[in-house]
Amino acid sequence: MSSGLIAELDKAFTAQADPARAVGARAYMRDQFEFYGIRSPALAAIARTVTAKRARPTDRELVATVRACWRRPQREWQYFACGYLRSNVRGRRAGLLQTVETLIISKSWWDTVDTLASHTVGGLVTEHAALVATMDEWIDSDNFWLARTAILHQLGYKKRTDADRLFAYCSRRADDREFFIRKSIGWALREYSKTDEKAVRRFVRTNANTLSPLSQREALKWLERRALQIV
Repeated sequence: MSSGLIAELDKAFTAQADPARAVGARAYMRDQFEFYGIRSPALAAIARTVTAKRARPTDRELVATVRACWRRPQREWQYFACGYLRSNVRGRRAGLLQTVETLIISKSWWDTVDTLASHTVGGLVTEHAALVATMDEWIDSDNFWLARTAILHQLGYKKRTDADRLFAYCSRRADDREFFIRKSIGWALREYSKTDEKAVRRFVRTNANTLSPLSQREALKWLERRALQIV
């Protein structure tokens, strides 16, 4: 099934390719990746079409498909893989996280890492509580994309968020000088502020001397915007 799906995607991507737009997309991503130049709505339509009549993939088929997509040079392949994982993550074995880790540290950039973090890793940790231990390892990783994933994996948890763990992760990387870590701290705190405003304000205030200005600004952005709307 994996090879048939890849062949169908190859045909569809080639047919929808827009070389002129691909130049702009590549420039936007700092010339790190090749592109077909397919717009997001068209890419989503392709994904729906090629998966509509296919049975839910087995664990082996899912891994084979996403690995094949990751080997292709055009970024649209990785976008499809992220969406395919998101659609099929429920009910998967905990071992899938090993494959996802490989994807996170390969061809790494925010566009794929953030999707994998919040939708695939977050889903796996929800279903397999033991994987929290892996998040506890990733937060201290020298690979900042893994650390960013640990910080962001609870983005969609809302009231299910383990606030103590979220705040502990933010504290452990608070003095990190990496932009993508500082940004992720602010983003994670901002999302949780929609669930527990007081806790986030208290955390930011208590850690004002260690959190970067960027992290603090991002953490409070939604609350401050809401306050202005109320006024």
